[in-house]
Amino acid sequence: MAELRTEEEQLEALKRWWKQNGLSLIAGVALAAAGIIGWNAWQNYQENQATAASLRYQQLINLSAGNELDEAGLIQARELVGEITDNHGRTLYADLARLIDARLAVAQDDLPGARAALEALIDASGRDYVKGLARLRLARLQVAEGDAEAALATLDTGVPEALAAQRAEVRGDAYHALGRESDAGEAWREALALAEARDQPLYGVQLKLDNLGLEDAGLQHQGLDS
Repeated sequence: MAELRTEEEQLEALKRWWKQNGLSLIAGVALAAAGIIGWNAWQNYQENQATAASLRYQQLINLSAGNELDEAGLIQARELVGEITDNHGRTLYADLARLIDARLAVAQDDLPGARAALEALIDASGRDYVKGLARLRLARLQVAEGDAEAALATLDTGVPEALAAQRAEVRGDAYHALGRESDAGEAWREALALAEARDQPLYGVQLKLDNLGLEDAGLQHQGLDS
């Protein structure tokens, strides 16, 4: 009988505990389950978004890969850029799409549009290398627009060392546009030296040096032989 009472007392104690704590326990389990379901749903959403961004970007690549696009193709490609940047703005696909958008804008002789695309990329991206590429292209565009001083300012900050050879080349282009031939030659020689040290092919720079005149070309060859 003592054992029976003990069991009955234990049962009553369990009932009392359940009455006092059962609802909170159920709520905790429900919240935990909801959290797991919510996390899985969020993961699935992220995967779906990444897939959608990848597909749109591949469409953009396929559309813009040709040497020339007609007006309708250019419009379609730039609409795809807008879709990618609007819906997937924090992804690498959006950064790369803005780079393509700048190129497409140049193809349409829309230099302000190209500049706007590159400036938007510089402002929006958190990826230093991509921002560096955008700054290089913006500086080239500024030289083409006749604003070489702005190009030099653009190159002063935010271009990573991995792009140092390309930065030196564009700096030489800016100096050349300003008529500062000695500075241009020095920058182009630096570009070639950096490219050689890092085993990065840099095409056309030697031709730019040669076009400065025999004296600059001779200095270049002397520097290479030493």
